[in-house]
Amino acid sequence: MTSAAHDDHTTTSAAFPTTIDLNADAGESFGNWALGHDAQLFPLLTSVNLALGFHAGDPVTLHGAVKLARQHGLGIGAHPGYPDLVGFGRRAMALTPQEIYAAAAYQIGALQAFLTIEQATLQHVKAHGALYMRIHEDAAAGEAFCEAVRHLTPQAHLIVLAGAAGEELAATARARGLSVKREAFPERAYTADGRLASRLLPGSSIHDPAEAARRAVGMAQGWVQPLDGERLKLQVDTLCIHGDNPHAVEIAGAITSALSEQGLRLAPLHG
Repeated sequence: MTSAAHDDHTTTSAAFPTTIDLNADAGESFGNWALGHDAQLFPLLTSVNLALGFHAGDPVTLHGAVKLARQHGLGIGAHPGYPDLVGFGRRAMALTPQEIYAAAAYQIGALQAFLTIEQATLQHVKAHGALYMRIHEDAAAGEAFCEAVRHLTPQAHLIVLAGAAGEELAATARARGLSVKREAFPERAYTADGRLASRLLPGSSIHDPAEAARRAVGMAQGWVQPLDGERLKLQVDTLCIHGDNPHAVEIAGAITSALSEQGLRLAPLHG
């Protein structure tokens, strides 16, 4: 079983890291439809979560994203989602645990094929959108997802939501021998219970780079201010930017500068 020490990013203390990962969702274009700014965004990141064709992306886009990630020395992650291209994987779907297992395995396998071609390795696995929320809230779904990761790529880190909202999924993963990395979202608002606020709520998505950068520094230092209530404590290994955010490149640049000013170095996830 993975130890707690194995899960921590390099730190000077339990609360304040010296390095932190910056990841973004990418590879989301589909055929003639372009989404995101991967070429401009990748130089600012240390890791990427690649769409695998179910919620976004296609085989050619995925292969190109793998090659681009390798060129920039990024940690490469699988980003399995619901089979929902129209809804971008952000709508709830009533998949059974068996279907979640199969969908996750199918998508991870697709990425593994291109990683083999490009002689690259898989750093992490992170569910997308509504599936990400589902596996944090539904124990059977979380178990099915973790089983797929364990069977295909047991050496990869599983990304979970930092804070109390991710503890159950983290425990499920660790019970299966998986390494866990904790994630926070500088350009998303939080509820008082530590979950991501619904995108339907006003102010749930943050587009101001300066505000996102301030939040990123707070998260790296171990806290986040929710929409209501008191500050929440977090222990964070990686910060996420959504690649479809129209200001993703500006946000990534602002976050990188702000973290550097605080003495934090960006680096991919460690073992």
